[in-house]
Amino acid sequence: MTQPSDLSSTIIPALREKFGEKLQENAVLANYTTAKVGGPADGLIVASSSQELEDIFTTLWKMECPVYLLGSGANVLVSDAGFRGVVVVNHAKNVKIDLHHATPSVWAESGANLSSMARQVALRNLSGMEWATTVPGSVGGAVFGNAGAFGSNTAASLKMAEILHPLEGKQEWPVEKLEYGYRTSWLKKNPGKVVVLAARFELSTGEPDVIQARMSEYSSRRRESQPQGASMGSTFKNPEGDHSARLIEAAGLKGTRVGGAQISEKHANFFINIDNATASDYYALIQLAKSRVSEAFGVSLDLEIELLGDFSNSPKTSSGNRK
Repeated sequence: MTQPSDLSSTIIPALREKFGEKLQENAVLANYTTAKVGGPADGLIVASSSQELEDIFTTLWKMECPVYLLGSGANVLVSDAGFRGVVVVNHAKNVKIDLHHATPSVWAESGANLSSMARQVALRNLSGMEWATTVPGSVGGAVFGNAGAFGSNTAASLKMAEILHPLEGKQEWPVEKLEYGYRTSWLKKNPGKVVVLAARFELSTGEPDVIQARMSEYSSRRRESQPQGASMGSTFKNPEGDHSARLIEAAGLKGTRVGGAQISEKHANFFINIDNATASDYYALIQLAKSRVSEAFGVSLDLEIELLGDFSNSPKTSSGNRK
């Protein structure tokens, strides 16, 4: 990866010339993540539309600048060292609901809030996205990682995604091309290769009372089971036939704290920033959970979140403490 001094001396001046005041230098990424942790990025640019997103990435790719696309800031742990390159914050949030075809659908730019989009279609008596009304994150993040809840997921409703390829330009990828699996996709297996600009989801007409009742049930279940506070969302994927939260709790780690980060006492797969946590605190807690669960049950937990930046100087393990 390009070192900070190299980036500053070669690319940053060109970025200043190209983007002017839109370029924020040494932007602290903790301000853009749901866990409220993360060091600085050399540069940060906000994209307000899918066209702007396309233009920004096309320019940065031509400049061979290291770049990372950040949506809502959920499901990512940014290192305390930050990111040596440019972070593009996705504020492309346009949503269009199509009621004029036999199969209704919704098209949304990738920076649109997933739960807000799902509530908008529900207000039009359209069904298929009720599960998403309680899921944090952006549409692009959902497409990237096959977000899901309550027995459904992104792949179940997605018709196509608008993709920007660095060599082939803008394309429409059908859902089959995304190679979806449990909390994964071709996109997640090939990070940084392409950019999600927008997506279209197919829906069905439903009964208003049924749709609202389903949403209310999901919202109630979410409130009862998941903690409040700053977090990344679910930290680990669920192993086949089991739940990461159960394994972490059974390993005696519920409520364990490293620095300012704590394994939630309400749901053990949520790691909460309770007191100015650092990314190193989170990383040590993640390594502790992986180690203890492996030792106790022989299960290797896989991260659902992404790690961004350099964690080589972070402690690999920690005994933690309970408070």
